[in-house]
Amino acid sequence: MLRESGRQNRKTGSSMDKRVVVITGVAGGIGSATAGVFAERGWEVVGVDRRRHAGSESIGAGRHFIHADVADAEAPETIFRTVLEKFGRLDALVNNAACQICKPLVETTAGEWDEIFACNVRSIHLSVQQAYPMLKSSGGAVVNVSSVHAVATSRNIAAYAASKGALLALTRAMALEFGPDGVRVNAVLPGAVDTPMLHAGLSRGHVATDDGGANVAKLVRGLGQKHVMGRVGQPREIGQAIAFLADPTTASFVTGQALIVDGGATARLSTE
Repeated sequence: MLRESGRQNRKTGSSMDKRVVVITGVAGGIGSATAGVFAERGWEVVGVDRRRHAGSESIGAGRHFIHADVADAEAPETIFRTVLEKFGRLDALVNNAACQICKPLVETTAGEWDEIFACNVRSIHLSVQQAYPMLKSSGGAVVNVSSVHAVATSRNIAAYAASKGALLALTRAMALEFGPDGVRVNAVLPGAVDTPMLHAGLSRGHVATDDGGANVAKLVRGLGQKHVMGRVGQPREIGQAIAFLADPTTASFVTGQALIVDGGATARLSTE
């Protein structure tokens, strides 16, 4: 676990007065949109991803990029040491990075199961361990991006659903342990969101179609029509929910909670 530098409270200057957020999985749809929401609100944004994307080293004012795979057990120490050295503070950690496999449970190998849990659960444990001294000092917040699959799921996605359910339990445990230090921990559970991950799942036939999943746009529209809101979500809508929970000016008395953002999908009985 990293220890705080005594320099933190002596930092001066406008950039060091800004709140700092680390967002993992920043190259994805929700991660990128969330980075934009925080940057618009004046935060310094540190994005982390195993994938490089166009302009990733300079992704806009107030945004910084670290190329790392949080599923690597050694990566979190490097990530948060970099944050400590560059900013001397951390006000929010958004654990958004995730891996998904669409496969029948009886065909899922031990290696595939371990890969999903290393990315979706273990990485959060190790990241919070490293980030905690800075979060404790700032009275910061952790927002874990779980999924509606933690509470209502589909066929052939068991490993992913199990990992997201585990993340909800971990969120509650963190909230209990960290509350006395003034660190809040909550989870956001997105439903179907118009992201590359959703498109990939649909194109693999995760939702059965007559054309075998060839027309992804048609699949997205059809999936949206099954929602109370009549559409799937947009990444920015999830980013706004994440920012709400992370910001002490909007959610200072909220911890240990799971905010479902799914267009009403889980509100409807499957028998309706």
